[in-house]
Amino acid sequence: MKALKADLKRRYVAGESIRQLSVATGRSYGFVHLLLVEAGALLRRRGGTRKVRAAS
Repeated sequence: MKALKADLKRRYVAGESIRQLSVATGRSYGFVHLLLVEAGALLRRRGGTRKVRAAS
């Protein structure tokens, strides 16, 4: 399980989404989310990356 946590964290930090990781591993979204939290991954906000507006 320790190796799975480390692998999921590495892939998540590299840019894969929790949803993509859950599909790739055959695990539920909740399970992958839990392992990422336990692995100490800094979770991104929902909705993907957003562009920052330039100050007017």
